[in-house]
Amino acid sequence: MNPPTTDLLAAPDAANDARGRPVTVIGLGAMGHTLARTFLAAGHPTTVWNRTASRADDLVADGATLADSVSAAVTAGPLIVVCVLDNDTTLSLLDPLGDELAGRAVVNLTSTTPEDARAFHTWATSRGVDHLDGAIMVPTPVVGTDDTLVLYSGAREVFDTHHATLASLGGTADYLGTDPGRAGLFDLGMLDVFFAGMTAFLHATAMVGADGIAPTTFLPYARTIVSVLDEVLPGLAAEVEAGSYPGDADNIAMELAAMEHVVRVSEARGIDTTLPEVTRRLLATAVEQGHGRDTFSRIVEQLRQPSA
Repeated sequence: MNPPTTDLLAAPDAANDARGRPVTVIGLGAMGHTLARTFLAAGHPTTVWNRTASRADDLVADGATLADSVSAAVTAGPLIVVCVLDNDTTLSLLDPLGDELAGRAVVNLTSTTPEDARAFHTWATSRGVDHLDGAIMVPTPVVGTDDTLVLYSGAREVFDTHHATLASLGGTADYLGTDPGRAGLFDLGMLDVFFAGMTAFLHATAMVGADGIAPTTFLPYARTIVSVLDEVLPGLAAEVEAGSYPGDADNIAMELAAMEHVVRVSEARGIDTTLPEVTRRLLATAVEQGHGRDTFSRIVEQLRQPSA
């Protein structure tokens, strides 16, 4: 695997170099529509296609070209950006085109799994299509700003050739290597952390709320512990990478006692215990296996195993 490299897509010289380069956007859901608008605002001749053509009305009013078919859309220029529901939808749209895609570059920003991204890459290269997979890591209002983050993986030459055009999306792009599944894998890993964190916050608000504490009252303390987590993560990463779980500053036995309190207090208030019970069970199993003096990162060994 190639090591990650970070490129600042919002660099003014890159954006200026890209002006006038045509781009096609296939799929005008919330994110696809935002991508098309961002390219259009940056001065790109932008061709769009969507099953429901009316979703392009405002874009056409601002200068975009609405293709009357997928074939017309992909032949409008050398760069096609796809942002649809899933990988099956992408293939259903592009597979019937035969040789019309050959020699063009497809940047697939559809949310997908690593396996699907690799399968799509195989499909693309077998037809002479250049392919770069990508994952947009920010919500639609952020696209086009300095806070944009897009992850890319796959053909490095596609990333380099079209870097200036992709710069119009703003912010930062990380090229993660030639494995086309890498961007999707990082996407899902980040979402794993994100959704688990949101769920934990909502569980905590339910727990403290049962005693009459408003979520906004609890919020500053939740944000404090999130900042502590940010400081803890580098240590966890280093321990997992080293396969060493020393337990110098804390240990699983201590943390198990804390999670047992969370579960017990939740039960006493009639709060769903599914989320804290997962962590309590992982810690209890580690203690049962003789790892009570190890640090919390030890439970990665259990997470690497299939669930019961």
